[in-house]
Amino acid sequence: MKTYNFTSVIWREKEGYVSKCPELGVASCGSGVEEALRNLKEAVALYLENARELGMLRQIETEFKYKERFTSTLEVAI
Repeated sequence: MKTYNFTSVIWREKEGYVSKCPELGVASCGSGVEEALRNLKEAVALYLENARELGMLRQIETEFKYKERFTSTLEVAI
């Protein structure tokens, strides 16, 4: 079993929390932060399993081989 490291972004919406893995474009949700993260982990695992079955996992591994990530909030006024 191989371990992968991706970024998770979680934010509150009216009905709960949305979670997203921006590198893969995979999203999920939950009633709380922990549930949203747990559901995102499951969704990402399913995405990677499907990529393996389709022979695309090597491409993903190549694109996201570096563990270093930088995240920040960004405020823009227009």
